[in-house]
Amino acid sequence: HLNLLEKDYFGIRYVDPDKQRHWLEFTKSISKQMKSQPPFTMCLRVKFYPPDPAALKEEITRYLVFLQIKRDLYHGRLLCKTSDAAMLAAYILQAEIGDYDPGKHPEGYSSKFQFFPKHSEKLERRIAEIHKTELIGQTPETAELKFLQKAQMLETYGVDPHPCKDVSGNPAFLAFTPFGFVVLQGNKRVHFLKWDEVTKLKFEGKTFHIYANQKEDKKIILTYFAPTPEACKHLWKCGVENQAFYKLEKSSQVRTVSSSNLFFKGSRFRYSGRVAKEVMEQSAKIKREPPEIHRYQRVKCFIIFIVFLSFSYLSSSIHPGLESLRDSAHSTPVRSVSHSESFIPRSRSQVTDSGDRTAVISDETYSPSDSVLPTPVAEHSLELAVSRQINGAPCSIEEEKESEAGTPTVGDVGELGADSRVAGPVQSAGGEAALSEMEQVNKFVLSVLRLLLVTIGLLFVLLLLLIILTESDLDIAFLRDIRQTPEFEQFHYEYFCPLRRWFACKLRWVGGLLINK
Repeated sequence: HLNLLEKDYFGIRYVDPDKQRHWLEFTKSISKQMKSQPPFTMCLRVKFYPPDPAALKEEITRYLVFLQIKRDLYHGRLLCKTSDAAMLAAYILQAEIGDYDPGKHPEGYSSKFQFFPKHSEKLERRIAEIHKTELIGQTPETAELKFLQKAQMLETYGVDPHPCKDVSGNPAFLAFTPFGFVVLQGNKRVHFLKWDEVTKLKFEGKTFHIYANQKEDKKIILTYFAPTPEACKHLWKCGVENQAFYKLEKSSQVRTVSSSNLFFKGSRFRYSGRVAKEVMEQSAKIKREPPEIHRYQRVKCFIIFIVFLSFSYLSSSIHPGLESLRDSAHSTPVRSVSHSESFIPRSRSQVTDSGDRTAVISDETYSPSDSVLPTPVAEHSLELAVSRQINGAPCSIEEEKESEAGTPTVGDVGELGADSRVAGPVQSAGGEAALSEMEQVNKFVLSVLRLLLVTIGLLFVLLLLLIILTESDLDIAFLRDIRQTPEFEQFHYEYFCPLRRWFACKLRWVGGLLINK
């Protein structure tokens, strides 16, 4: 429906009734994945961020990634220093309203746009200054390309944050990026592990473990605690998928991964799809004419693909609705930028020193409150948003926040306080540490009990197998030696023979009943 060929970077996201986000698995039916009742609400999102978004083959793919990163900037996921923030916002202005025109853009025109969760008047003036003086003459596609090049160099590019707590009870955000695994606390990136260094991802209950080998055979294990077991499993599955997508050379190398070292416990999951290298190789073979792109003026939201799925009209009603959503909006087609003209920056992994594991990412604390607790949309509010999109009207900031995240407005967040942004009850560091210690003890006891039961079961099966072999007619030296022992003869005449006669009698009795019937 979007005429998109480089579709492997995108996914369909939904939220269950417990407010837990999920990625729709295309190898399973919808009915087996979604716990809620139809109609279902789903959104198109970038699932795997391109390592170099400016190097994408087609402009339509770059445009959709641009919309996602712009949304990340607004929701606080893409956090950066003030100087970088002003430049990114100026690129958005240039892409959406074009060159500065004193007749159309009065004083304070940039304040009508909200690029960030919060910003100051000083930052607004700086954004307008850059837009007026430095970006004159840039087309929307050029401004979007420059925006992608700038965003790709930031430490929080590609971050889809998962709220957790460390072993001390301190809040942290875990994320998987094109370059590796990151942990963000405060305004710093406290851990960064390249995908080649990550050896295993595990989870049990609410506990998530990352095993890695760094330089000089230095092995480390990082442990974090998710708000719920469901959130921890989602975190683990995202890690497995990202590691397979960015690390492997071919999709044939993908293996089923277990969340535990023991075969009789834990979850099993396998990434299904192409890996990044295969996607880029396939993109290089695209030869078609660049598709027409519909840009929405002053669009504030990335709800490109909102679908009400009901099994009663799954095959008939969904296609016209999507076509009308795509084609009926007021938009302006623009020409495509030649791919050979685009400037390709160096990868951030090449620019940043690989040994630098800690970095300051922003002047403020990383707290993407709008992405922590997404909730399903009320039917009336979503229908309003869809109808406004069809009629060409942009969603307001408040409607977009309510429709996708279901989180408090900026004023409400201020009243609730910073701690209310983190899911789950707020506890002291000491209480959280004691609770996590008790959970560890309980999990250890349960693991020991499971291992004991499995061991007893295996011994019982082996004993039955040995009895069957010794009572059989197999002529093996090992079995002959066992049969000649006094213990075996006593067992044979006192236990096995009476038991065999009893079973034979019961079988004859059952056979007689069946014959009489």
